[in-house]
Amino acid sequence: MRMLEGRGAVVTGAAQGIGWEIARVLGDAGASVLVGDINGDAAKDAAARLREHGVAADALRCDVTDPGDVEALIAHGTEVFGPLDVMVNNAGITRDATMRKMPIEDFRTVLDVHLTGAWNGTRYAAEAMRAHGRGSIVNISSISGKVGNFGQTNYSAAKAGMVGLTKASAKELAKAGIRVNAVQPGLIRTAMTEAMPAHAWEAKMAEIPMGRAGEPVEVANVVLFLASDLAGYLTGAVLEVTGGRYM
Repeated sequence: MRMLEGRGAVVTGAAQGIGWEIARVLGDAGASVLVGDINGDAAKDAAARLREHGVAADALRCDVTDPGDVEALIAHGTEVFGPLDVMVNNAGITRDATMRKMPIEDFRTVLDVHLTGAWNGTRYAAEAMRAHGRGSIVNISSISGKVGNFGQTNYSAAKAGMVGLTKASAKELAKAGIRVNAVQPGLIRTAMTEAMPAHAWEAKMAEIPMGRAGEPVEVANVVLFLASDLAGYLTGAVLEVTGGRYM
């Protein structure tokens, strides 16, 4: 289904993992996709792979904690592909440690990338979207923002903050025709999660009623729904993609 035919999308942190899959699914649905990533070479490679899939794609290095970089990313997308219709704030990092051992720099850095990065993306995307009176912004939070993870006070706080950001900005932007929603993935099968010790993987699997990990495409499909007109009356919502974990 070409639900995003003729629309422009920007996805941050899209050089790999879930971000790449989101970019691919949006592109397959007809969107032109700008890949933003702090690794400029990886972003270019991702855009090239999208073009091999028949997607109109471009790339730009972007540090989401830098307002100037984010503003330039949005401007570039508008220049290359026309009006911005979809913004996905996906960029993120981890710096895991117990609170007792975590350096304050690691706490601040994780909050800055996830939360300030999403705020920058929302702010500049909204300004671009106001010009044509519509748009969908999707923030990639995490189930960790709902329940908290041991050794991730920084990550869990940042992902919870993204929920508050989503709801507050949804209220501010609704009259401008701009919708803002969030997705909270649970255990998703990626290179990072598959590298965890077997006992940790099995413990997480035991918490999932559906009895399996999710696939990146299952997160991307929910983002596609939120980006499309099928979700035209949905804003300020947080959709859990967890297989029923932590219901």
